This record gives sequence, structure tokens and C-alpha cells, in this order.
Amino acid sequence: MSSPVMLRSLQTVVPDTILHQDEVRDVFAAQPGLSRLARRIVTASFDGSGINTRRTVLDELTWTATDAEPVFFDRATGELLSPATGVRNDVYVREAGRLFIAAAQAALEADPEVGPADVTHVVTVSCTGFHAPGPEYEIVRALGLSDSVQRYHLGFMGCYASMPALRAARQFCVADPDAVVLVVSVELCTLHLRSSEDPDVIVASSLFADGAAAGIVTARRSVAPGLRLDRFHTAIAPQGRKDMAWTIGDHGFEMTLSTAVPQIIGETIVDALRPLYAGELGAPFEDGRIGEEVQHWAIHPGGRSILDRVQDRLALSDAQLHPARETLRRHGNMSSATILFVLRRILEEEGARDGERVSAMAFGPGLTAESALMTVVGAEGDGR
Repeated sequence: MSSPVMLRSLQTVVPDTILHQDEVRDVFAAQPGLSRLARRIVTASFDGSGINTRRTVLDELTWTATDAEPVFFDRATGELLSPATGVRNDVYVREAGRLFIAAAQAALEADPEVGPADVTHVVTVSCTGFHAPGPEYEIVRALGLSDSVQRYHLGFMGCYASMPALRAARQFCVADPDAVVLVVSVELCTLHLRSSEDPDVIVASSLFADGAAAGIVTARRSVAPGLRLDRFHTAIAPQGRKDMAWTIGDHGFEMTLSTAVPQIIGETIVDALRPLYAGELGAPFEDGRIGEEVQHWAIHPGGRSILDRVQDRLALSDAQLHPARETLRRHGNMSSATILFVLRRILEEEGARDGERVSAMAFGPGLTAESALMTVVGAEGDGR
């Protein structure tokens, strides 16, 4: 019998610059040309976000004095600037590369049983910038991995993209039991924040942040704790196609995040999840007891209202939503990296114990819902 495929050595990295939500709110609300209605929407969106702090690679988005020419934020006037997409992408190439390498290095250093020479595949994930050779190439060169390592980049898929990355990594390991797959996600969402009267843009500006995460997926035997990757499922709510989208404009990437998204997720989440539990956990799922059978829930915190709707629809406890809410409170929505932050928190800080189940779910453009069923292996629950 082959060994189970595991996700282990999950590590997270965030930029140094901290954005305090109340201060960012005041900056956005004070932008010239905003109508009184738009200012009220800014205040409501930021205050109701469930976020206290976010991180950014843009150290100029603070009030600390500097002699540098302003690019994104003019401290003297308090005005948010509008650099061209090429300018934003140049910052992405520089800063994302550092975070990709740092997160990948952290994951390898956290696993005493795997080293650079063991890595057979690198899968990178990002939707906030582009360059070639890409981040998977930079990781191979920076960490001294073999030139023959298979490299894959999942780009521009949005907040759910780390889920198909984990699924692909699992498939590599099923095909080759000796495979060691390094999965790395980096998102620099703050490069694309901008002032606007559009309520959807305002909501996005109140949520998104920068962050990086990495882990190792392998079927090689280990004594280290991790998550067994049991099964995955993809579902689409076509009525939400226009409510969550990600396009490229002349002055940055443009996020559409409609206020209808939480309602759509609430209406479709049961059908989206049902195939994942068919057979093994079908009965408790159908009669509303799924929270009793699956102890831990790694829900992508796309926003507080999304978490509220998921909790209500699935009858989950406050404790089960705590990992997602706490990730949102401390870090905001870091797009595809966020679900890995939540999973790490479950393993290390939420008292997960060997044999307990974990249900993971992330949402993105389409409206697409990616879900996975996992099992905790080797954890002793010391974090509780």
C-alpha cells in the first residue's frame, strides 16, 4: 500500500510594513473628488471588514517621512497616486521575487527530512503580477535546486488558486511516490489598490493585503505533523460570474468584488460541497451535522460577510471559524496565499489532533469554489 500524500512544513511570510485599518480608512475617505456617498461607503466597508492590520511591500504607504519621490502615496498631500500598470508590475517583480524565495526557503528549512536535492517539482501561485522567467525559475536558481526540477506556475486564477496547486501536487505524488513538490504562493494585492467611487472597488480596497506561504507535498514517510490530502472538488456558481472578476487596466489590475458575493456563496455552498462528502460523510452533511463530523474548517476569509454566511449556512461554531476570522483580522485577504495561512493556524494554534478532519474551501473569479477534505496526521493538539 502506498503512503498517503501529505502537506507538511507549512510556512508563512509577510512584508515588514504594517497598515492599520483605521488609518487606511481615513486616507481613502479623504481622497479628493469623492462624493459624500462614496465616503460613507468607505467608512462602512473599512469598519465592517473584520480587519485590524494588513501588510504591504509598499513602505511609502505610511506617514514616515522620506526623501524619495512618491509613486503610490504622496505624504505631503495625503493623496493616493495612480501609477501605470507597468510601474506596479516592476515593483511586483522585485518584491514578489524576494518573498517567493523566502517562503520556499522557510518551508525547506522547516522540514529536516527534505532538502533542496530532494525537490522534484516546484508549483508557484500568484495573480498580482507577471514576469518571465517566472518565480518558479527564480526559486530553482536561488535555492540551488536541480535544473531538471519540473516547474509550473498557476497565474491569474485569483483567491482559490492555492487549492488547485495542492491538488496538482497531490497528483504528481500519486504518479510518483518519490516526488517532493514545493508549493509557493505570493500575492502583492496592495500594488493594485486605488481610490474610486465604485462600491465594488471600495470593498476590495478595504480587504486586500500582501503575503506569502509555502509548503511541501510528498508521499515520502515522515514523523513530522501535517495534513493528509484526501480529496478535492471544484464547483462553479455561474450566476456569480460578473460579481467576482480580476482584469488588467492601464493603472493596475482591477478587482470586481460585488456585495452580492456573500449571498451567492450562501445559496450555493451546500451544492458546492456535497460531492466532496459523498459516501463517507454524506448523512451528517445532509442533515446539518457536518460540523460535528469535520472538526476544523479552513474557509478562505474573502471578507467578514462571507465568513458570516458560510458559518450560518453550515451551522459551524465560532471556534470552527476562528482560524479564518483571526487570519482576516491580523492579515486581511492575501488572495491565494490566505488559505495556507488558515491551514497553518489550524495545525499550529487551534489544537488540531491526529486523525481529525479538516474541510478547506476558497472562492474566486467565476464564481468558482475550490474545496478539499484533509486529515490531520501527527499533531498532538498542543496549541489548544
